[in-house]
Amino acid sequence: MHCPSCGVEVFEQAVYCHKCGKRLDLESQQFPPLPGEQIDPAADQLPDETPNAAAEPPSALADSLQGSVADRQGPDEQPERELWQGGYSSKAMLGAWVLSGLITLVLLILGIYFPRQWVWLCIVVAVLALWAYQMLKLLYRRLNVRYTLTTLRFVHETGVLRRVTDRIEVIDMDDISVDQKILERMVGVGTIRISSSDTTHPTLVMPGIEHVQEVGTLIDETRRKERHRRGLHIESI
Repeated sequence: MHCPSCGVEVFEQAVYCHKCGKRLDLESQQFPPLPGEQIDPAADQLPDETPNAAAEPPSALADSLQGSVADRQGPDEQPERELWQGGYSSKAMLGAWVLSGLITLVLLILGIYFPRQWVWLCIVVAVLALWAYQMLKLLYRRLNVRYTLTTLRFVHETGVLRRVTDRIEVIDMDDISVDQKILERMVGVGTIRISSSDTTHPTLVMPGIEHVQEVGTLIDETRRKERHRRGLHIESI
């Protein structure tokens, strides 16, 4: 048996020509035309080979696929967007800085009243140790925690050498509270407490948050919008 397209010899049971790729089984299924019957060339073409079956441009095809996917997306499949990201603010240690300054001043006064070499040596060592401790504490707090709020969840990352990530679904949050001391109100920082049904952190305490009132309101509004989107009543959860 020979291929009617390229003439190469093929097996009798072959479906395609191994050289040109032409389909051979259709040739055997064609019947000779009746006397006076005209052959339509388009009738022998496969559906994907007809001139009217031209492929859509890639951009148009991608738009149609995206539209189809968007139509099938339900309320639980909306894209997740990041709303806020933050951590511990150095402004939250204002009270520690003030206290360290007062202790340093008292030690210097003691050094003036007792002008001895060993006294001044102890004062210098104590002052350096005090301020080094405060700086290390600030560095640790800033590197230890990281918070990220999205439209669907709240991500809480802790650890310096070993990083632990915990996620709280915003729909599981029950209450958002903000706490500010006197000095914290002066610089706009404070502590946010999130009460939720999460088993890992039923009450998540976040100290040292800058713009604490705005961030607390944003978390609460995100929680309300997500519950409203899913048709849940806040009072019943």
